[in-house]
Amino acid sequence: MVSTSKIKSVDFYRKIPRDLTEASLSGAGLSIVAALSMMFLFGMELNNYLTVSTTTSVVVDKSSDAEFLRIDFNMSFPALSCEFASVDVSDVLGTNRLNITKTVRKHSIDKNLRPTGSEFHSGSTATELKHDAEDDEEYGEGSVSLNGHSFDRVTHHFPILVVNFFAPWCYWSNRLKPSWEKAANIIRERYDRESDGRILVAKVDCTEEVDLCRRNHIQGYPSIRIFRKGSDVRDDHGHHDHESYYGDRDTDSLVKMMEDLVAPIKLDSQTITSDNSSTKLETGLKRPAPVTGGCRIEGFVRVKKVPGNLVISARSAAHSFDASQMNMSHVISSFSFGKTITPKVMSDIKILLPHLGRSHDRLNGNSYVTNPRDSTENVTIEHFLQVVKTEVMTRSYKLVEEYEYTAHSSLVHSIHIPVAKFHYEPSPMQVLITENPKSFSHFLTNVCAIIGGVFTVAGILDSILHNTMRMVKKVELGKNF
Repeated sequence: MVSTSKIKSVDFYRKIPRDLTEASLSGAGLSIVAALSMMFLFGMELNNYLTVSTTTSVVVDKSSDAEFLRIDFNMSFPALSCEFASVDVSDVLGTNRLNITKTVRKHSIDKNLRPTGSEFHSGSTATELKHDAEDDEEYGEGSVSLNGHSFDRVTHHFPILVVNFFAPWCYWSNRLKPSWEKAANIIRERYDRESDGRILVAKVDCTEEVDLCRRNHIQGYPSIRIFRKGSDVRDDHGHHDHESYYGDRDTDSLVKMMEDLVAPIKLDSQTITSDNSSTKLETGLKRPAPVTGGCRIEGFVRVKKVPGNLVISARSAAHSFDASQMNMSHVISSFSFGKTITPKVMSDIKILLPHLGRSHDRLNGNSYVTNPRDSTENVTIEHFLQVVKTEVMTRSYKLVEEYEYTAHSSLVHSIHIPVAKFHYEPSPMQVLITENPKSFSHFLTNVCAIIGGVFTVAGILDSILHNTMRMVKKVELGKNF
């Protein structure tokens, strides 16, 4: 059996009897300083251990969604009617998608960006509308020309008022004119204004009656509007809610449309019968016209990850637009690339990287305003966006994918119809941010090094200080070494 004395012989930390040690004031001071130093360095080491450190690198984008990119947007156009507002996408590979409606919603808004009703449904319109054949057949003026004063009077007098808002320079207005006048003559013969008085076919020249056309939010020519007397009169300035006609424009189609409007109205009372509610909106041909001249467009589109354009414009296959009167001013509520990041995920990102997430919505809240009346006609508003993907990886899983972008905007004068254009250019590279793992054993090693190092340095300083003081005392007493 090993004796206790032999075990004690391997003691590396042999004790000196307390009676043989001597406490000093300088030693006490160094001990206090050493203890505070240990606590300070331990706190710094603990903070470093708890702080997340990352490594940033730039690599080729090899993500699973490398082919497509989602663009979310919410924009308000106070001077663009939902009736003609179109969201188009094109890219350098030849993709050209016009008037995207499946993932886009439109809401009519007033000039103060306030919504004025439920969602606006554009409906499906034929790419080519039927017109009468172009010939030299003579036709008389069957429709009544209206101005600002007569318009208000007849809307309150006739149960049905069908108006062609046109422009003489417009190709489509000139194509409609023969069939419109022929249809007006037929309706006048069948439903005399004096003896019958249930319907009036009229027209308004928007180059002369600018205020009247603006009041009815006419932006494309020709626009056929249907006004109904009675229940559709709103309190604000006596204006009427009304419908737009989008059907064929040949004489037979126009006459049928007008006769369908007259049919529910009794000749003696000139009031619309109850069954009119089922015939008021005939699918595809008549839809409610916008009650205001603005439009809020929101939704998303998926595009290929190549340079391309997202364009908001006024578009129609059978209408013309006056470029000098088009105003593409807009306010961007949100515009972002990639999947929408939830607030919880964003807060987790802020813990890792406080500076991340500042550029994924660079355009949010910005306004871009022009006014055609102030010598700024035919102005296209362009936004040039350079998009970079950022991927954040923790030690165990991928936390988030975020797309950040830079934005530069400008106003460009053009001879074409003004648009709002967003030119995006995705980068083929991505920023990869990874969390650096930290070992707990490394933390313990550093703590031991701090304690041992401070203790040793303090001992050396105490020895130097003690010996220095002894030498000083010996010199003062005149002793020699």
